[in-house]
Amino acid sequence: MKMEGIVTSFMDVSFSYFLQAMSTNPVLSITVFLTLGVIFVNGWTDAPNAIATCITTRCLSARAAIPLSAVFNFLGVLIMTHINSSVASTISNMVDFGGNTQEALIALCAALFSIVVYSVAASYFGIPTSESHSLIAGLSGAAIAIQNGVGGINMDEWIKVIYGLFMSLLLGFLCGWVICRLLIVICAGMNRTRTNRFFQGAEIFGAAAMSFMHGAQDGQKFIGVLFLGVAFCNGETSVTGVVIPVWIMLLCSTVMGVGTSVGGEKIIKSVGMDMVHLEKYQGFAADLSAAVCLLLSSVFGIPVSTTHTKTSAIMGVGAVRRLSAINFGVVKDMMLTWVFTFPGCGLISFVMVKIFMAIF
Repeated sequence: MKMEGIVTSFMDVSFSYFLQAMSTNPVLSITVFLTLGVIFVNGWTDAPNAIATCITTRCLSARAAIPLSAVFNFLGVLIMTHINSSVASTISNMVDFGGNTQEALIALCAALFSIVVYSVAASYFGIPTSESHSLIAGLSGAAIAIQNGVGGINMDEWIKVIYGLFMSLLLGFLCGWVICRLLIVICAGMNRTRTNRFFQGAEIFGAAAMSFMHGAQDGQKFIGVLFLGVAFCNGETSVTGVVIPVWIMLLCSTVMGVGTSVGGEKIIKSVGMDMVHLEKYQGFAADLSAAVCLLLSSVFGIPVSTTHTKTSAIMGVGAVRRLSAINFGVVKDMMLTWVFTFPGCGLISFVMVKIFMAIF
């Protein structure tokens, strides 16, 4: 559960210190508010992807699936961060905000604010977004602004983002195709009614696994950001070698779980029904494939978009039947997300840092 590195810091990461720091540091309070707000929105708008196929194949009702997803999102954030915090480490060590920790905290606040600004603007103009990519772009733009150059970017960590872009698309599609094909071969000649009953239960398991891994991936990203804020308040410029406190895991996992419980039926319909019509075994194949990809990404500390991983897995499953069964407009949306989010959100973050530094 330690962040990568050999240097050990003795900064105060207790909950009591955190509350005290929030009461005396308005910038930290704003940073925490924005971070928890983004986590809540992520649980609300992104987590429903995990249960979309389970609901649209009628294995579970939305009323039953949403609480299931909320619980496993909570467990994913909490348990996976305990076991392996590599994704949080990647996010925390991806950028260097310099030696002035007060300015670094202001820059972090500006980066989070830029995510909100970009998301609202993208929604207005109909540009698809990804909170994961917005977070990475926002942090990167802020680091460039405060360091006045790309020296604020740790390319050894940032290269993992590039891996994640291709991993979410290619590996998700490949796993979906292979697992679905294997299920067809294994179940050939079996009684259709019995296999449907089996896959109805299996898909509930798959939805739980997807929800768990969504929490593990997306929860860790924001844990890394919140942890940076605590470090800056302690006068630390890095979280290398510091153990993530349990209260941060609990706080982030609880907020994500509450956000998930709000729902997201429109997203469920878009992912589960509009992209490709799935049968029960196909839904299970898509969930299992995406969960495996997210597990591999989390273990190796590669931040990926859970939405892109799940949609790629669904496309892989659909391709087993025929390529024409896939709505390739979804692929276009993913590409547009990559094209617009990194430069767009990064530029807004850069400008916001300059503005915030002038104000504060």
